[in-house]
Amino acid sequence: MTMLSRFLAVPLLLTVAATTFALSFVEVAVTGRLTPDACHVVLSGEGTVDHGKIPSHTLNASEFTVLPSQLLELTVQCARPMLFALVGLDNRSESSLAPDFFYGLGRNIHAPDERLGSVALSYRNPVGDAQPLQTLASSNSGETWAAESNAYPRSYMGFALPGDRQPDFISQLTTQLRVDTSINLSRYLTLDQEVPLDGSIVLDLRYL
Repeated sequence: MTMLSRFLAVPLLLTVAATTFALSFVEVAVTGRLTPDACHVVLSGEGTVDHGKIPSHTLNASEFTVLPSQLLELTVQCARPMLFALVGLDNRSESSLAPDFFYGLGRNIHAPDERLGSVALSYRNPVGDAQPLQTLASSNSGETWAAESNAYPRSYMGFALPGDRQPDFISQLTTQLRVDTSINLSRYLTLDQEVPLDGSIVLDLRYL
């Protein structure tokens, strides 16, 4: 064997050796996620209620100033009939004047100790799968239900045919979400600069 042929033989032997000692098994990974059939929630106006500019001299010093109610159209679309509830979560709960009943409107950015007011939510004229519905509420995470249109913070809000005592399975729900905003007594507010209202509420759809 010539010198050249010996050099060529070395890599061939190494290749055979590597193949000989390869593992005799491989792993198969099986992945994925089991998810419930999805429901999608949509609010008209991108969920924004804008009261515009409110002159400070129009605010009441001795009682809450109630702003005009506004209605948003809410739609829940599910892939098939589903059992669900809507829960209001207050991102400004520390500014609420009554956290069990009203959502907060934020604090005065110029005087952080001052709470600006309250927001109340309620559901009106619900229709599910082309049938008029009633609104139900539960204060114990869905264990018991009662007829109630006011959507208090953290309450479970469900929808059912009139007379039913618990939420029904629904594929498509349409309802009006009424938003009532009240400004705190002006004597409690420092209003020598422009103050933005800052309510922020999440409507969380939960499967029952």
